[in-house]
Amino acid sequence: MDPTTDNAGTAGDAGGARASLEALRAEIAKAVVGQDPAVTGLVVALLCRGHVLLEGVPGVAKTLLVRALASALELETKRVQFTPDLMPSDVTGSLVYDTRTAEFSFQPGPVFTNLLLADEINRTPPKTQSSLLEAMEERQVTVDGTPRPLPEPFLVAATQNPVEYEGTYPLPEAQLDRFLLKLTIPLPARQDEIDVLTRHAAGFNPRDLRAAGVRPVAGPADLEAARAAVAKTTVSPEITAYVVDICRATRESPSLALGVSPRGATALLATARAWAWLTGRDYVIPDDVKALALPALRHRVQLRPEAEMEGVTADSVINAILAHVPVPR
Repeated sequence: MDPTTDNAGTAGDAGGARASLEALRAEIAKAVVGQDPAVTGLVVALLCRGHVLLEGVPGVAKTLLVRALASALELETKRVQFTPDLMPSDVTGSLVYDTRTAEFSFQPGPVFTNLLLADEINRTPPKTQSSLLEAMEERQVTVDGTPRPLPEPFLVAATQNPVEYEGTYPLPEAQLDRFLLKLTIPLPARQDEIDVLTRHAAGFNPRDLRAAGVRPVAGPADLEAARAAVAKTTVSPEITAYVVDICRATRESPSLALGVSPRGATALLATARAWAWLTGRDYVIPDDVKALALPALRHRVQLRPEAEMEGVTADSVINAILAHVPVPR
């Protein structure tokens, strides 16, 4: 086989995959207005085989965003409403006794899907929250000693409300660290909100995405080609050192009780590579690292109580560190 021809074919597949993933924004915009950063974050997470924590007040289209992404990627999606009485088996599945065969058979839970929307994950006790840990990390579920692999691709998009903490179970630091990105879903700008109401007045039904015109524009094959291309994206030693310096600076910040772990540094580097590829480059530049620093790191740091009382936020600390750490030339 001619290696030149083979490389050209691979490059073409990667280029086609990039074009397909870029088309996602326009397709999802048919259902969701003004959430391009969140869409990009979800695509980056899929490319990195990571999971996403979505934080926003009720009614900002978090569920609709995930459903629209699944429709545009032709992936299966399921939603679990996390409540105080939800059991781990309600998520992972359980053994059910079949009276006809007098045997136990496995009944898969909603985690067996491509995009799992874990709605209000902080409203369920730690025992049920931790039922997702194996699925997120090992991409399998073990029931009665038997591991059962999950579909590929697999992404957990967990949501939480940032303003209402009564009756909630905040995720522990170790579990937060399992999420590749934490994306904040803001309230829409005035014009975006006008567009939302105009669509609803014209008959838009958020439960019928097909009627809204959302069509599949990419699929699992595009994701695989894109992942292969991202893996070939070049990272210079200077960029690697820059990522390490940023993460080490969080461990030395007087405002933080807990800094970013090496896993967080790995996540920042991986997401920067994916973002570099999505923007059309096969190498990472410092701006790629800066673009992903907040979503990749904000949930991996813990503020000191005195800093929190003074109104300091994780985002402001990370931004200050980005302004202070020397940028490689």
